Amino acid sequence: MKFEVFCKSAFPEATLNLLTRKDSMRSLTKTILILVLSGATAGAQSSAAKPDPKADKAPANVNLPSEATVESFLQQQFGYQEGLSWKLASIKPAGIAGLAEVTAVMANQEGQQVFHFYVAPDGEHALVGDVIPFGARPFDPVKKTLDKGITGPDRGPKNSPVTIVEFGDLQCPACKAAQPTIEALIAVEPTAHFVFQNFPLEMHNWAAKGAAYADCVGRASNDAFWKFISKTYETQADITAATADEKLTAIADQAGVKGSDIAACAAQPGTKARVDASIALGKSVDVTGTPTLFINGRKIGSFDARLSDVYKSLVDFAAKTAN
Repeated sequence: MKFEVFCKSAFPEATLNLLTRKDSMRSLTKTILILVLSGATAGAQSSAAKPDPKADKAPANVNLPSEATVESFLQQQFGYQEGLSWKLASIKPAGIAGLAEVTAVMANQEGQQVFHFYVAPDGEHALVGDVIPFGARPFDPVKKTLDKGITGPDRGPKNSPVTIVEFGDLQCPACKAAQPTIEALIAVEPTAHFVFQNFPLEMHNWAAKGAAYADCVGRASNDAFWKFISKTYETQADITAATADEKLTAIADQAGVKGSDIAACAAQPGTKARVDASIALGKSVDVTGTPTLFINGRKIGSFDARLSDVYKSLVDFAAKTAN
């Protein structure tokens, strides 16, 4: 199995998007086959929880599998692949009656991916894939949560019928790769309200600092913020944990705000509290990696320039069906 290094899961949502395109049956069959053979492994560099299988106390109607059973299952499923390792992240109730949710981080020399699956009450079957919202208006609960919680820099009219929220990490390569497509979407949908929320991942060694600087730049100048994140993505590969303060301060200066003031702001406890609140908001709507976008509450996981027409269709559809 070849792993691509993403910061966010790609397979489930990308597959749903592909279904909306006029791709050949062969391509669709191949995509489904990849999903089956890979066990629908999700994309890499997510914010998986630290291993603590007993952290969540199960309701009486959920029989959680033991850590030993899960380890044995993973060994039987993936042990034949040389160089592939895994780390159990969590075993907990899935929030759906009777199902247990298991999360593991799979890794090899090319990167890592997060693998979610659900164990049935009989303890003998597992379900692989995403649990998605259901109902007459399935995305409304998440939309309401985001509408109440978003605090990040924004563009477009606040009273727009469509709100697009991005949870991003300035050190995430997938966020950098997605940015041109996101910018293009905003350009063709100027009446949409776009909001950026910081979601630095623990595995990235300067992402939290980048989020702090971004928060402070955004508070100083909304216009400067967009220049700041664009330049940070552009020079992402040149920034290290050791040089982050120097580089980010210079980028802030280039964006049109005083870098020294931004650096001082970034070190303040209040800034960390705001970033932490943004992370908490993301987690409350099941953000596990970056980039994650929401279009009026509809979760979009992996961006691909080839699907730009699909994203535009989703925004247009959200505008037509807004309350």
